[in-house]
Amino acid sequence: MTGSTSGRALEPWARELLRCPVTGATLVDGVGPDGEPTLVSTDPDNPLAYPVRDGIPVLLVDEGVPVPRG
Repeated sequence: MTGSTSGRALEPWARELLRCPVTGATLVDGVGPDGEPTLVSTDPDNPLAYPVRDGIPVLLVDEGVPVPRG
């Protein structure tokens, strides 16, 4: 593959293995306020978004940002 990996989505099989480190919920692809890719927790009570930097998800508790509801 050629090109930058920063805009490339994770492979579906890889995303399926990943979980939110806070809630254990599954993660789905999202886009942050800066237009960069994120992974967003599907937890209904505490949805968090995690950055994807250079194609690598940063799933650290301190990197989770609350997702506005509504």
